[in-house]
This record gives sequence, C-alpha cells and structure tokens, in this order.
Amino acid sequence: MKKICVIDGQGGGIGSNIIKKLKEEFGEKVEVIALGTNAIATAQMLKSKANKGASGENAIIHSVRDADVIVGPLSIIMPHSFMGEFTVGMAEAVSKASARKFLIPLFQENLEIAGMSSSPLPHFVDDIVIKNIKPYIMRKD
Repeated sequence: MKKICVIDGQGGGIGSNIIKKLKEEFGEKVEVIALGTNAIATAQMLKSKANKGASGENAIIHSVRDADVIVGPLSIIMPHSFMGEFTVGMAEAVSKASARKFLIPLFQENLEIAGMSSSPLPHFVDDIVIKNIKPYIMRKD
C-alpha cells in the first residue's frame, strides 16, 4: 500500500481538500498521513478522513522519510513559509525525501511563478490528484 503524506499548516484547509479528494479517488487503497505544522492543521486534516496524523517539525521530518508520495502547497519546500511555521529542517526533509512530490502552486509568500495560471483551489486539487497522483499510484513498478 502506498503511503501519501499530505502536509499543511495554519488552518489545514488546503490539506483537507487534498485528503478529501484522495479518499474519494482511492478509498483505503492508500494510506494517507496528515502532517500539520501545528495541531489545528492536523486536526482539520484528520476530519477529512486521513488514516493518521501528526504535528510539528519532528513528526514531519520523521514521516516523510518513508513516504511514497508527498503532497502539499509549494510552500513546503520553502523554509520559513506559512508565516514562519515551516522550519528549515522541515523544508530540507521534504526536499531531500525520495518520495515523489506533488506541489500545488498556492502560497502566501512573496513569490510568483511565471506562466502559472491562477485557478481556484478545487481545480488545482482535482488536477493534482487525477492527472498526476493517480497515474503515479496506478503504474506498475
């Protein structure tokens, strides 16, 4: 069974949307782990039916080591994002993890990606799950 780590911070809204779509698409065929920068974010993601959840720097650093897939906003590879909640250690662990990373280009940081369309969150979530994660999970290794 593939292990998918969904990472979010602050209120956990982006992560909750991702988890709902993952569960809708895969049910219990994958293990979804909600990783929040804080307990509020994790609690919100757990309400979306993640299999497990944990909060904080150590939980994120430890959990991404053996993930097959990491999903979250682009900010999870940026130290000090989420208004400073995302630490250097967290960003480094996500960046170095061998897991396939699927990042949604939503962020509050002072950053723009040239050529990126501005779509609502549900469209990004549908695209990332259906067009990117599903083919990756379903492929035969």
